[in-house]
Amino acid sequence: MTLPGFLSPAFTGRAFHAAPGFLHHLKTELNSGDLFEAGDLLVAPHSQQTPFWTRNTWLDPFVATFDSISQAANMLRAIQRNWAPCPVQAHRRTALISDALPPLPKKPRPFPFALPDVPMGAFALLDPHTLLASPTCSSPFPGGEIQFDENHTDPPSRAYLKLWEIFTRLGVHPRPGERCLDAGASPGGWTWVLTQLGADVLAVDRAPLAPHIAASPQVTAWQRNAFTLPPEEVGPVDWLFSDVICYPAALLRWVETWLASGLAARFVCTIKMQGTAFDRETTARFAAIPGSHIVHLWHNKHELTWYRL
Repeated sequence: MTLPGFLSPAFTGRAFHAAPGFLHHLKTELNSGDLFEAGDLLVAPHSQQTPFWTRNTWLDPFVATFDSISQAANMLRAIQRNWAPCPVQAHRRTALISDALPPLPKKPRPFPFALPDVPMGAFALLDPHTLLASPTCSSPFPGGEIQFDENHTDPPSRAYLKLWEIFTRLGVHPRPGERCLDAGASPGGWTWVLTQLGADVLAVDRAPLAPHIAASPQVTAWQRNAFTLPPEEVGPVDWLFSDVICYPAALLRWVETWLASGLAARFVCTIKMQGTAFDRETTARFAAIPGSHIVHLWHNKHELTWYRL
């Protein structure tokens, strides 16, 4: 493979590891003619973008050449300890370099846990003798992948993993006695997480909760359409959550109603895309809300997570 001229030791820019299955969405966001593509990795010169459809952004990448496996491993080890491989070319040599570096933790972790306070780097081989690496990345997890010690018994769906992930990334979550609104709660995966944290939950959905979730003394269940429920009827909430399957524009209108009411302190909502499309316009409007952040969680599918704390 012939490398473009900008991939030299003088390289400045960023590299973006696409969210699983969403390389096309990431290309749409970057919208740049100067992109180098290798597997799910896109490298852009002079870029400082922070796109949504990425599992991990390489914030300070550099390019270096090397002659041997040991030379490449020593080069990385001299910078820091933790390096996650991103095999896009020369897969065998990538694995050998990784094997020569200190091992990374791979065991699933119980929720909750504190994020590691040491940097997680990432590296890829662009050809058998050219290394692209970044000592700092947007995710503290190897390749942006976070694996929990899952509960296969109590939550009624796997949606709970999205809340576990966002709370872990943020380092903050509802506390005992705080009041939460869970819109589109059925069957109750997010409500289950919130009650386990000690919060009181108003779970609103036209469909019923799983019986063991509804039976919790911390849960008040309303079989209503959350999007037609006036905020004043609900009253103040410490956290507003939505994992509702709806058009992004409908979610935005509902969020704007709550923002205008001033009755919700913090927001965590899933922006679910329809079909194979990326609603870029509505996503940009979410991003323009003061204090907003949008991410693609490892446990997201064709959706993004918007939060405002």
